[in-house]
Amino acid sequence: MLIPSIDLMGGRIVQLVQGEKLELAFDDFDYWVERFAEYPLVQLIDLDAAMRQGDNRGLIERISQRLPCQVGGGISSVQKALEVLQGGAKRVIVGSALFRSHADSASGQSSLVDTEFARALSHAVGEERIVCGIDTKRGKIAVKGWKEQVQLTPEDAINELEPYCGAFLYTHIDKEGTMQGFPFAVARNLRELTERQLIVAGGIREMAEIEALAAIQVDAVAGMAVYTGALPA
Repeated sequence: MLIPSIDLMGGRIVQLVQGEKLELAFDDFDYWVERFAEYPLVQLIDLDAAMRQGDNRGLIERISQRLPCQVGGGISSVQKALEVLQGGAKRVIVGSALFRSHADSASGQSSLVDTEFARALSHAVGEERIVCGIDTKRGKIAVKGWKEQVQLTPEDAINELEPYCGAFLYTHIDKEGTMQGFPFAVARNLRELTERQLIVAGGIREMAEIEALAAIQVDAVAGMAVYTGALPA
C-alpha cells in the first residue's frame, strides 16, 4: 500500500532531503487534499512540532478532518495524543518520546526505551491507534527532529515496543527525500521482527518498489516521489 505523506513546516507543505534541506514547498492545501482523498491512509507530520520550533495545530486538525490520517510530530504525552485523536486523526505516530538519551540505573530505568510511557499511552488510547516511529540515521535511532541520536538499534526498539502499538513506521533518514530507493534488505529484516503492520519510508521512488514491498507485507510512505510526479497521486 502506498501512503502519501504531508509534511508541514511554517504553515506550508514541504519536502526535505534527509530531514535538513528544503527541496519543495506548497501552500495549495485544498489541491493536495483532493488528490489524496481516495487513499485509505495519509501520513501527516508536523515538522515544526517535531523540531520543537512551534506547531501547525490548526492545519493538522483541518486536514485530519478531511482525510484519514496518521499524525505525528511532537506527540510527547498522553494528553497530546488524545488531543490529536480528538481533532480527527485516526492514529498517532509517536517517536522521540519513546526513547531516553541514556539509561538511569539509579532510578530503575535500565533501558533506552521508555516502555512505561508506551504502556500508559497504549492503555489511554488503545494500541491499535498507536504507530511507533523508528527513525534511524546511520543505523541508530534518531530523535528530536532527527537532530539527536540514541545508541539503540531499530531491532532492539521493535522488540521492546511491540506489545504497545498497532504498527511500526521505520524511516531510513539517510535516504529520506533522495528518491534513491529504500534498502529492500532492511525492510525484509524488519518484517521478520514483528507481526504488527510495518510501514517504511525514505527514498521510495517508483511503483515497482512499492509492489515489491507489498509482496512481503510492508507498506510504503512516499513524499518526494509523489510531489514530483514520479508516483501517481
